[in-house]
Amino acid sequence: MVAMSKEILARGMERGWLLEPEAKELCRLYGLPVAEWRVVKTRDEAQAAGTALGYPVVMKIVSPDVIHKSDVGGVALNVEEGSLKEVFERMERVAEEKGFSFEGILLEKMAPPGVETIIGAKRDPQFGPVLMFGLGGIFVEVFKDVSFRVAPIERQDAEEMVAELKAYPLLKGVRGRRPSDVGSIVEALLRVSNMVTELEEIRELDLNPVVAYEKGCRILDARVIL
Repeated sequence: MVAMSKEILARGMERGWLLEPEAKELCRLYGLPVAEWRVVKTRDEAQAAGTALGYPVVMKIVSPDVIHKSDVGGVALNVEEGSLKEVFERMERVAEEKGFSFEGILLEKMAPPGVETIIGAKRDPQFGPVLMFGLGGIFVEVFKDVSFRVAPIERQDAEEMVAELKAYPLLKGVRGRRPSDVGSIVEALLRVSNMVTELEEIRELDLNPVVAYEKGCRILDARVIL
């Protein structure tokens, strides 16, 4: 697994970060729950991928020149079959007009709603890899409701990272909502800890959002800085 991971990291060393398909493949190697995806380079390939994955889909531009895809109009949500080719052509135009290298478009099935969380890691020069966990949206951006641990961590550490958040009751279920699968989040934290401990090339990792469901969780976006 480490050897295969190193091969993926080697692809991104020169640019300093991984393309989203590379980052998600790395996550998959470490047993993290990523949605099935396809990278397509033509409208016909996009149509076939959409049919195989099931509609609606998410479409994201893949380019070594674009790390923040939404800033350049490179992300489209809830795309139905009737508008897929139009969205594909629009993203092609965006790449051409802005002079981006176009390596295709990543398609994946639109995920159902759940509780959005964030798992991150950053390599500190003194402490080594430091893990972060928080709930998405305003809980991180406004309330700074996050927890930290130095990797590697044990299961108890991961459980405490989740439980010490002020917003933890949202995961346990409030106002009639079913509880989320906290165990799957704990498992994801342990696997990320393993990844950043073994792969010293990773300077930063951002899994946002990681959507928690009644059963399991799913990583919808992944960013890795080398």
